Amino acid sequence: MKIHIITIFPESFDSFFSTSIISRAKDNNLFWYELYKLNDFSDNNTKRADDKAYGMHWQVISAEPLSKAIEYIFSKIWKKIDVIYMSPSWELLNQKRVEFFYDKFKDKDFIIICGHYEWIDQRIIDLYVDYQISIWEYVLTSWELASQVFLDSILRHIPWVLWNKDSLEEDSFSKKFERKKEYPVYTRPSSFMWLDVPDILLSGNHKKIEDWKNNNLT
Repeated sequence: MKIHIITIFPESFDSFFSTSIISRAKDNNLFWYELYKLNDFSDNNTKRADDKAYGMHWQVISAEPLSKAIEYIFSKIWKKIDVIYMSPSWELLNQKRVEFFYDKFKDKDFIIICGHYEWIDQRIIDLYVDYQISIWEYVLTSWELASQVFLDSILRHIPWVLWNKDSLEEDSFSKKFERKKEYPVYTRPSSFMWLDVPDILLSGNHKKIEDWKNNNLT
């Protein structure tokens, strides 16, 4: 998986790619990424990548620098690839769609556009964007956060990113759980304050434990 990220704020990805599970996966070359600062593609003297929207009172990412960034990536890898726009108002991301995007891009390059404010110029969407992804029904100031949520959700599906494959198979909303939420989980001590771990989980009876898990999906 090779990810090309267009953003005004490449530094906002520093901690995401340098901590915990994602960092180990990157260091083990389980995926590859490159950041492209959108302002570098602006012909404006101030390197601005946005402008006031026609008929509106707010700023929008301009078409020209964004088009140049996308075309630069196409030319760099000698082919056109799918473009994803993190959008505030499109079909919501869920586990089923996460699995779709992982299967589609696990052996491919793709581009993620991180907008700023609420929108980018509609002509970029019309000309280039293949998929729009919303992480929920709200607006963010910058969409780097949304792209990190999306990337985290698909990168964990890469083999060996999670050390225990059962963790992936028994996630909330997984196929195994028929898209239901996972059962409650407990660890030591078996008694904490006035609450105890259910006796069935301490029984050692694997069949009954599996039945308990299935009966406690929501």
